[in-house]
Amino acid sequence: MESARGGSQERPISQDDFTAKPESWPALPLEAWQDTYATLHMWTQIVGKVRLAQSPLVNHWWEVPLYISPRGLTTSAIPYQRGIFEVEFDFLRHNLVIQTSEGQDKTIPLAPRSVADFYKEFMAALAELGIEVKIWHMPVEIPNPIAFDRDIQHASYDPEYVTRFWRILLVVDSIFREFRSRFIGKNSPVHFFWGSFDLAVTRFSGRRAPEREGADLITREAYSHEVISAGFWPGGGEIKGPAFYAYAAPEPAGYGQSPVRPAKAFYHSGMKEFFLMYDDIRTSPAPRSALLEFLQSTYEAGANLAKWDRAELERTG
Repeated sequence: MESARGGSQERPISQDDFTAKPESWPALPLEAWQDTYATLHMWTQIVGKVRLAQSPLVNHWWEVPLYISPRGLTTSAIPYQRGIFEVEFDFLRHNLVIQTSEGQDKTIPLAPRSVADFYKEFMAALAELGIEVKIWHMPVEIPNPIAFDRDIQHASYDPEYVTRFWRILLVVDSIFREFRSRFIGKNSPVHFFWGSFDLAVTRFSGRRAPEREGADLITREAYSHEVISAGFWPGGGEIKGPAFYAYAAPEPAGYGQSPVRPAKAFYHSGMKEFFLMYDDIRTSPAPRSALLEFLQSTYEAGANLAKWDRAELERTG
């Protein structure tokens, strides 16, 4: 069983850090919270699968994500027999809060504990509220998955790094929303996808896409139409830290060779995505402008090469 990593020796991050100097965007080194990240990823998958089980299908699986809230991440309203309920990760008080439209609630502390223990207590809390729901207990989109009810390997929770991650999401969410507002075509909300553990926003050309080779049920629905998507991710594998990404699906010829901005952005030929490391954003003189430049330039590269009707899809004034 993994143990909780020790807290950082740096001072706690506050909201003031995001309204102060640009360089005060906090560091989020992957190695400092990787165990916590892995555990929290599994917890969000458990909660997200409950939302999936109870929600009617929406195009491109838009019924499954979580959303940034004033205190953490929330499912938003989930329908149930007698009304609705909501599940929220409170990353200020470090609780999981379940609330129903009948005025009932349950609170589960967020602290170092195994995924199996979290799963057991969360499902029991739902049952006590009269919410009987069954989920597939295997995690998705990760290598070597362990069933939730058997996972005692992931058991870390560093509250400082969780809060730090969420406060970064707050700022990124607001910038993604600003970027989203420039597009009047079909445009996704800013979603937090618990499968891949990333915050994303996606633009659509309006045209059907050819079916992806080897597509399963999930990817067939997710990429049924042409998209250009961008997001923020804590990192993993060959990407050794938090990063912003952008991709086009299907990818038009020449996309990876397109000049994009800022200069430190790069194309990963294996993942077929552009990346810009979070540290390059947070240490830049104007992080918001630099991120918007990355979002806009990667979008323009894909839209121009794929011959999107930009005059009909973009806001001009």
